[in-house]
Amino acid sequence: MTDFTLYDKQSAPAESTALLESSISALGRIPNLYAVMAEAPGLLEGYQRLHQLFLDSSFDDEETTVVWQAINVEHECGYCVPAHTAIAKSMKVDDAITDALRNETPLPTAKLEALRDFTLSVVRSRGNVNDEAVQAFLDAGFTKRHVLEVVLGAAQKVMSNYTNHLANTPIDKPFQRFEWHKVK
Repeated sequence: MTDFTLYDKQSAPAESTALLESSISALGRIPNLYAVMAEAPGLLEGYQRLHQLFLDSSFDDEETTVVWQAINVEHECGYCVPAHTAIAKSMKVDDAITDALRNETPLPTAKLEALRDFTLSVVRSRGNVNDEAVQAFLDAGFTKRHVLEVVLGAAQKVMSNYTNHLANTPIDKPFQRFEWHKVK
């Protein structure tokens, strides 16, 4: 496997320095994902921007977690599942939701299950979701805006999940206690 560099502020390409500094300001550190992405400043900037846009979407914290983790688990991202477990905890998302997502077991509500089902339909069909699946999602209490915001979340997760697969990004120390492996 190709070795990717984990950059810091001193070693990163100049175009990534401010992006890494903003991570330190916001998070107190540079997550390993960002350290890898710094190799390609446009990727890092795009990811950080999409992350904020998705956080600012019309989904609440539980729904945001469902979209992120459904995709992380589907993509078998051994970095993002633990990272988003920690993020869900910081967002005060019920552990029952996180556990169901990590273990691919039923979610506590039909509405959250409909969100996971629709998100997985989008990912698995690469956006070619049939009308019945869209209608089922709308009937569960979501809107057309939510349909498109799932696409936003999927775009963000493709960037991180694929980067982590290619770079074999090491799990950050704060996330290691949430290590995850897909049950086969």
